[in-house]
Amino acid sequence: MLLRSRALGCRGRAEATRGPGAQEGDALGVHQLATLLVELDPEDEASCLLVADALYRLGRLDDAHRSLLVTLSRRPQAAAVLVRLALLQLRRGFSFDANQLVKKVVQTGDTACLPSTLDIYSHEDRQLLQDHCHARALSILRARASGANSKAHTREAIAYLSLAIFAAGREASEPLLVRARCYGLLGLKKTAMFDFNSVLRAEPGNVQALCGRALVHLALDQLQEAVDNVASALRLDPGAVVTELRSLKPEAQQRFTQGLHAHCRALLSQLLDTRTALADEEAHGLLAMGDALATVDAAQPAWHIFLTDILMALGRYEEAGAHLQPALQASPPSAAARARRGLLQIKQGDVATAAQDLQCLAETDARDLNFLLRLAQPSERQSLTQVAAQEASNLLATGQPGQALGYCSLAVLAGGSLTCHLRLRATCLSELQQYGRALRDLDRVLQEGAGDGGLSGQAEDFCFRGRLLLGLRDKEGAAGAFARALELSPALARRSLRERPGQAPTARVFLHVGQRCLEEQRYEEAWTAARSGLLVDPEHSGLKKLKARTRRDAPSSCRLH
Repeated sequence: MLLRSRALGCRGRAEATRGPGAQEGDALGVHQLATLLVELDPEDEASCLLVADALYRLGRLDDAHRSLLVTLSRRPQAAAVLVRLALLQLRRGFSFDANQLVKKVVQTGDTACLPSTLDIYSHEDRQLLQDHCHARALSILRARASGANSKAHTREAIAYLSLAIFAAGREASEPLLVRARCYGLLGLKKTAMFDFNSVLRAEPGNVQALCGRALVHLALDQLQEAVDNVASALRLDPGAVVTELRSLKPEAQQRFTQGLHAHCRALLSQLLDTRTALADEEAHGLLAMGDALATVDAAQPAWHIFLTDILMALGRYEEAGAHLQPALQASPPSAAARARRGLLQIKQGDVATAAQDLQCLAETDARDLNFLLRLAQPSERQSLTQVAAQEASNLLATGQPGQALGYCSLAVLAGGSLTCHLRLRATCLSELQQYGRALRDLDRVLQEGAGDGGLSGQAEDFCFRGRLLLGLRDKEGAAGAFARALELSPALARRSLRERPGQAPTARVFLHVGQRCLEEQRYEEAWTAARSGLLVDPEHSGLKKLKARTRRDAPSSCRLH
């Protein structure tokens, strides 16, 4: 009946189905019944409390106070009595007395009675208790001592906050947030998570709760969940989140920034994969995350570079150029920063200068360069490929393979690994004696249907492959490649091999491989080596003898042709 009386009072006259008289009648009826019960059993605490609650609902605060004092004299540590007295003293303006009573409630640690007790009291009175307990908890935390007493003070603050939460009911966000942080200080991560989740169930967009929950996830080594919470908070209030991130210890801040960077990079790559325009909300989220990274650690060029990437992906090139400037101020600027400048130069039509900046990344971070090239239009990539290939050819012609390599790789990456650009880079790598890399490029050419240029082109590729294998000291592989070239185009292969590695060295390779094959009774391979070598040097006596011995020693079942 008392709860019904309170509910009607909360609704107001317009919504109540029963008027103020009915409300007072409920409270009066409870008072009469409870008084009768007390007369029958003066020691019955429940009946005594009913009398006090009914007097409160009737507005007779002094009478309620006197009634509770009588009950308290019998049970000085009864939390149910203490909290009622505290509420009345707050209502009557006696803050000191109320504070002493609340302190005793905290000391008892008995909170089981609070829900049923507080349900009877008005919202305004509950608010007074909430504000008092919340303020007291904050005061304790501000004065929190270090060392062993620190945890005790934190636990005391938690007790006051719990009272505040009971008093607040559904509107307990503030004390819940503070209590969750207190649990975090005590290392009670899952308990802290429970409070943060309680706030977010009521307020899904509470930025402080999202940041707090992110910290708990980080402490639990759940980095992806931590980053997801920070990303959600950044979409709502970037300034508040940046402040939170800046307040963290360097190690935690670094984990957040690196995780946030990886999260954003994945979103950006997804955008480029789908080639679809971002919705305003998605663009806002990406920008908020990129700007947060650049703001949290302004001295880190990588974050300015990443914000530049986001702006370029959104087509905001002027803003991208402005945000790139801090990264370009290093002396000298990093290859990553120069490459971004190169992409912006492409957008301005200066392809030659762009190639110079972009090629510096081609050999050091091909993955990053590929990302940037995806931001360029097909026509821009085509122009860039042509310029890079021409510059590489010019540098090779003037004997500067070291300077040419970056342009060769840029042409390969920008042009989609065309065979002409792979050959160009293989030539450059060969001059730099990087035979293994050159061989991989040339094999890619040969895998594309044995390359282009017909039989003569294929023959030249096999001659080149043989020379690379010689550089890797694989004479048998070189002999096989030379033999294949002579089979495809004998005249062209002879000219090429007589030029490089030369007639005599080529013959020696065939002779060495042929003799080994003969010793191992691989007669057909020995015959092929001798025959191929004689195509290069028809008068070579050693190869003639090898051919004759192979014919003589080979069994009749072995077909030599």
